[in-house]
Amino acid sequence: MVNFLVQRTAPLPLDEAWRRLTEWSRHGEVVPLTRVTVTTPPPTREGTVFVARSGLGPLAFDDRMEVTVWQPPTDDAPGLCRLEKRGRVVTGWAEIEVRPGPGGRSRVVWREELGVRLLPGLFDPLLLRAARYVFGRAANRLLRMP
Repeated sequence: MVNFLVQRTAPLPLDEAWRRLTEWSRHGEVVPLTRVTVTTPPPTREGTVFVARSGLGPLAFDDRMEVTVWQPPTDDAPGLCRLEKRGRVVTGWAEIEVRPGPGGRSRVVWREELGVRLLPGLFDPLLLRAARYVFGRAANRLLRMP
């Protein structure tokens, strides 16, 4: 299991940065070989469930996630979303925080604890590097997409 942090500053208002990061189907557009399906009716709230299916053919797996904290940003408070990973392969949690940044920009802090069942700890350094790269790139792309 690995823990990592991705931080970004975007030239966006808080509510727009929040929208771009928490429209779950968009994640499937920016993460290679991944399709995201929201299994509960909109709008997103605590209890929303979605599944990210990643991979090809028999090597594909489902990363099932549930929103356990849903606090969109307001004029007075940053936004915070916490996801619990409830899949058979991928475990852990993720938190996406959107707060005011310098010069009217938005500051994004993405924290994650990521585990892959049956993957020995020997592979944690590789998993950490891959996760930082994939999620950092995803955050960049999501924040740039209209």
